[in-house]
Amino acid sequence: MLLLLLGIIVLHVTVLVLLFVSTIVSQWLVNGGHTADLWQNCTSGSVFHCLTSSTNEWLQSVQAMMILSIIFSVL
Repeated sequence: MLLLLLGIIVLHVTVLVLLFVSTIVSQWLVNGGHTADLWQNCTSGSVFHCLTSSTNEWLQSVQAMMILSIIFSVL
C-alpha cells in the first residue's frame, strides 16, 4: 500500500513539473530561423523579431487553461 502511495505521489510531482515546463518554455516549434510557442512567434534573420501569437479564440483559451491548471495544481 505504501508503494502504491509513493507511486501516485511521484506521478503527480512529475505531471506538475511537466506542466510548469510546458507553460514556461519558449520555442515549442523550431524550424530554421523561425520559432513558435504558445506566447510568441519569432524569426531570426538579420534582425531578431518577435510577435505575439495570434489572437485566435482557441489560442487564448489554451493560454488561460494552462495558467488555471498551474494555479489549481499548486492549490
